[in-house]
Order: sequence, then C-alpha cells, then structure tokens
Amino acid sequence: MFTAPSQILCTVFGVHIYYYGVILAFAIAAGTLLSDWLGTKYFELKKETIIDLAPYLIIFGIIGARLYYCLLDYDFYLRFPTEILAVRHGGISIHGAIAGGFIGLIIYALRHKLSIKKLCDVSVTGLALGQAIGRWGNFFNSEAYGLPTNLPWKLYIAPPYRHIPFQNVGYYHPAFLYESILDLIIFGILLYFAKTGKYQKEGNLALIYLILYSAARIVVENIRIDSIRYIGGIPVAIAVSVGIIVLSVTLLLINNFKKQG
Repeated sequence: MFTAPSQILCTVFGVHIYYYGVILAFAIAAGTLLSDWLGTKYFELKKETIIDLAPYLIIFGIIGARLYYCLLDYDFYLRFPTEILAVRHGGISIHGAIAGGFIGLIIYALRHKLSIKKLCDVSVTGLALGQAIGRWGNFFNSEAYGLPTNLPWKLYIAPPYRHIPFQNVGYYHPAFLYESILDLIIFGILLYFAKTGKYQKEGNLALIYLILYSAARIVVENIRIDSIRYIGGIPVAIAVSVGIIVLSVTLLLINNFKKQG
C-alpha cells in the first residue's frame, strides 16, 4: 500500500512548487535529450535538431492537450470560458497533446525542409519515455487511479480526491503506475527497433508507437474511473484509441506495401 505525500514539493518566496510540474519538466527534458541522441546516432539528423524541435512540440502540445480536454467537457467551458486558460486548475489530455505536437512538428519540418516521417520516428521514442516518467505526476496529484482494490500494491486516496460514488472507499488500483510501466515497455520496444534498424522505413516507428500506446491506453482505461465523456457507454479515450489503432494499422500496411511495390 502506498499514498501520495503531498502535491507541493516546496515553497519558494511564497510560491508553491508542485511535484506535478517538476516531474513534467523532467519528463520533457529526458524525452527530448534521448530523442536528440537517437536522431544523431541512428537517423542521420544533425545534433540538436530535436532540441530545436522541442519548443514546437511543447507549445503546440500544451495547446492541443488543453483544447482537446475542454472539448470533452465543453458544456462546462461554454458556461465558464475564462476557465479554458486556467491550466493550473487541471485538465489536459495526451491525445490532444499528440495531435498538437504533430502540428508543431509539421510546421518545424516544413520550415527546415526535413522529413516529417523521420522526425515523427525520432520523437516517439522520447515521447514514450517522457510519458512513463510524467505519469508519476498523477501520483502526487492523487488522480488517474482505478477501481477499488485490496491488492498489496493498492493506492490510498484521501477523501477530498475520491470520486462521488466511492466516498467511503480508501484503496484503489494505481492506474497511473500501470500506464507508466506499459509506457516503459513501449519505450524499450521502440528503442530496440531504432538501435537494430528493424522496421526502419520512415514512418513505421511512429505508427508502431501509436498502435502500442493506444492498446495500452485501452487496457488502463478499463480500470480507471475518472472518464468525463462517453460514446455509447464507452469512454471517449477508448473509442479514440480504437480509432487510432485502426488508422495506424492501415497506414502501416500502406507504408510497407509501397516499399514492396
């Protein structure tokens, strides 16, 4: 059994420094540096190409993550539109971050006359590592937990952070931890492919990432209890993940059919 100690890491001159922000910053830095190293060593990119790309990914990723989340809870944000800018109040989505980051990547690639597919391939390995690290921010925020459980690794959630149907339940599946482990496995698979040169046709690694991460997200979403939108009784995150898998598998087949042709 374990529990989050606090959301606040420390206070500097009256300003709270939150674990979540520090962990996200570390996750972004680790993913960026790793992808930059991979790009130089295995993808014939100039050194610091991914470091230069990073601001595009971060800025557009944050915008996409926030807008996507607001669209999922549109009725609330239509009533309180100023809350759209209140990112500190919470509410971002990885699917929106991926979409926004992809737009930023396209802009950077076109400006610097680089291959969009290659930049996607290089970026996703670092992205998977960043996600594995970043999920621990949910631990300190007492969020992204799953159904009640009494397993030895159960997560204690304090009453203020419990969902209404479970106010009298103290222990839950640490869904954030499950996704972190799955992201780490995905990172290892992508790193292996990058280092060995397997599946190296441009665009393949990015599509493999989308397939693997979407499958992992479906598994974890079946445990989580904090979905805010449903389609036909299915959480939006699962529906979107299924759509991504279908599209990515189709594009992967087309990409490699072209190669054989």
